[in-house]
Amino acid sequence: MRKAKPNITELECIEENKVRSVLNRMKSESFFHDLAETFSAMSDTTRVKIIYSLCLENELCVRDIAAIIGTSDSAISHQLRTLRNMKLVRYNKVGKMIYYSLDDIHINNLVAEGLRHVDEK
Repeated sequence: MRKAKPNITELECIEENKVRSVLNRMKSESFFHDLAETFSAMSDTTRVKIIYSLCLENELCVRDIAAIIGTSDSAISHQLRTLRNMKLVRYNKVGKMIYYSLDDIHINNLVAEGLRHVDEK
């Protein structure tokens, strides 16, 4: 169920025009839920390393990602499943090998912005 936008006259605010402008452009609750899930993927060091590795090398198999991260294939597979469910990575099966890549350029851009933010500290 979608929440109705509050009536501006019911709100206490200082700059009514700004509040009205933001409320008119506000996204849905489900949109913010999806956005929060995307950022939650970045809350785990292993997942961030996987995503970063896939930014550097467009496509990698589970074994190679595990070698890069320094953990087991099983642990990487678990994290990749989480990232796949969040639609951050996709896979391509070639014979018995499964190769992972980032779902789209937006993920690269998100990581690039995060890197710039951390590098500027």
